[in-house]
Parts: sequence; C-alpha cells; structure tokens
Amino acid sequence: MNGAIIAGGEATRFAGKPKGLERVAGARILDRLVRTFEDALGAPPLLVANAPDAVHWKPGLRVVPDLIPGLGALGGLYTAVRRAPAPVVCVAWDMPFVTSDLLAALAHGLDQADACLPESGGRRGVEPLCAAYGPACGDAIEQVRQSGDHRAIAFHHLVRVGILNDQIVSTFGDPAVLFFNVNTAEDLQRAEELART
Repeated sequence: MNGAIIAGGEATRFAGKPKGLERVAGARILDRLVRTFEDALGAPPLLVANAPDAVHWKPGLRVVPDLIPGLGALGGLYTAVRRAPAPVVCVAWDMPFVTSDLLAALAHGLDQADACLPESGGRRGVEPLCAAYGPACGDAIEQVRQSGDHRAIAFHHLVRVGILNDQIVSTFGDPAVLFFNVNTAEDLQRAEELART
C-alpha cells in the first residue's frame, strides 16, 4: 500500500500561497501529513504537486506533477493511482487532522473494493480526497476524463466502491475535525483553535 499527498490547486482563496506549507500547532501541514502516512503505512508518501519549487518543500519525498494537467482534483487522483502506484491512500494537503488509524482503515477497505471512501457531512457525502484507490481506478478515471466529466467522484460507477460509514469514521475522531481543510486565512485560524482542543 502506497500513500500520496495531493497538493494540486491554485489556492485562489488563500492568496495563491501553498496551503500545505502553513503551520498548525507549530508544524507545517505537509509535515504533519507525512508523519501520519509514515505511521499508517510505514513509508513516506508520494507528493503530487505542480509548483516548480515543490521538489524543495520536503527533501526525501518523491514529487510528480499531474500527468494530465487541467483536471483539478480528478487529475491529482489519477496521477497518484498511476505514479504511486495504486493501491494508494490519497489525502489533500490542506487536511491537517487526518489520523494514521483512519488511513490504515481506508487501506484495509481495498480488500473488498476498488475504492474506499469515508462517509462525511460534506457536499458529496464522502471525502474523495481522503480515500484509498486500487489499480482499477486508473482506467476508470481515464474513461470519464474522455467523457468530459472531471468530478472527483465521476468514475465511481465504473468501480466497486466501499464506504467507511460515519459510525466507523467517528471511532477515529470527530469527522468535522478529521476532514477539516484549510482554504482561507480564517480556516487556518480555526485549525489552530482545533489543534488546542
């Protein structure tokens, strides 16, 4: 099982600054996630990032840009599946509170499915950028990409999807905290508050 941190996006709501390099409770979000992956999977994750200076963000991480630019989150997932390679657990780099136990549970979910996602109160009902993906997802993403559907969940109907229900997710922490992501300066301040509770 491999890991991947997805650092795509232009951070338009964060003045274009690399969100994962911001600090929460004294540590960069990127560093927090690398430690979480190492605890969960025993190895550092791949970093999917398009910024020219991304290779300098965290020495020792393998960095790859999107294989197909312009697909947003779907492109980050596709790159992770192809280059990590799958099976791979993926996490967006603006989620400072994901736990190693949650990542391990997502990885185990691939025993019975091609993709394993946690249930959440988000707009999609699941968290595609905190999920595990098997090899079958690569061809499925390629198929929907050609159809023009670039949603991060667009390919789910083509693979076997397993869901960690909210009761299971809650055993790893408060879902509102686990899946909290830093998109704005206000979110960063809130993350600091959450880290102290």
